[in-house]
Amino acid sequence: MRVILALILVVLVAGTAPAKEIAGVKVAPQVTVNSETLTLNGSGIRKKFFVKVYVGSLYSARRLTSGPEALHDTGDKLIRMAFVYPKVEKEKIVEAFEEGFGNNTPEITGTAEVKKFLSFFTMDFKAGDEVDIFLGGDGTVTAKHNGKLLGTLVSRPLATAILAIYLGEKPADANLKKGMLGK
Repeated sequence: MRVILALILVVLVAGTAPAKEIAGVKVAPQVTVNSETLTLNGSGIRKKFFVKVYVGSLYSARRLTSGPEALHDTGDKLIRMAFVYPKVEKEKIVEAFEEGFGNNTPEITGTAEVKKFLSFFTMDFKAGDEVDIFLGGDGTVTAKHNGKLLGTLVSRPLATAILAIYLGEKPADANLKKGMLGK
């Protein structure tokens, strides 16, 4: 009987994945969004000129191993940015998104959807802040800062364009792309 209990305990403990830590940030193995559990696909550090800016994580409904696969996948996804740099001004975040759109999906740059999305970012980010960008399979884009809703809109092209900033042909950070794809 003790052997059976010990085996059950081993299976239960092995089945719970602990949070991993990157640059002092605990990365959860799963998140729940709209009553759906998304699993960590991968994570890494976004660097700009050798400076660690944030830990970026991709959560998805199913395992994604390549940029094209992720961009064509219609399941829900969440991009989490956990800031580690002391202060990132809102203008820098907006500029980074604009650059990412220009590099990967220039046809969407300057559209009403992009302008509305960029208008969500009205505050600076500091070390310890978390920004979640939910990309629904139906095209819903929801941004939150430390759990506070920044805004929501529905645009499948925008959702894909945001994901392309991280996983497209010209990602903002090639090493972060590899990390988000679990490599």
